[in-house]
Amino acid sequence: MELVFQLTQHLRDEKLINSLISYFGCGKMYKKSNVEAVDYKISKFSDLTEKLIPFFYKHKIIGVKYKDFNDFCLVANLMKNKAHLTSEGLEEIIKIKNGMNKGRK
Repeated sequence: MELVFQLTQHLRDEKLINSLISYFGCGKMYKKSNVEAVDYKISKFSDLTEKLIPFFYKHKIIGVKYKDFNDFCLVANLMKNKAHLTSEGLEEIIKIKNGMNKGRK
């Protein structure tokens, strides 16, 4: 199981994505082939927990994405405590994931 942060922007914002990579010192940019967009992805667990999450704790997210961030942090904490290695923990993580982003009601 892998925890991934992903931010998608229009292709015209490629410089913004590169500046995020430079600022955080982690992550990679991926150009989408089917649309004019780029993804910024961070998948290294230590980068997520030591760089990205503290940044968003300091600079609060506003709106519905704040709820997604809280769920993301909950999953990161579960994984840090090795819950993802048990069937119960994995089920809990899947339940949280399914309620994020477009799955939020």
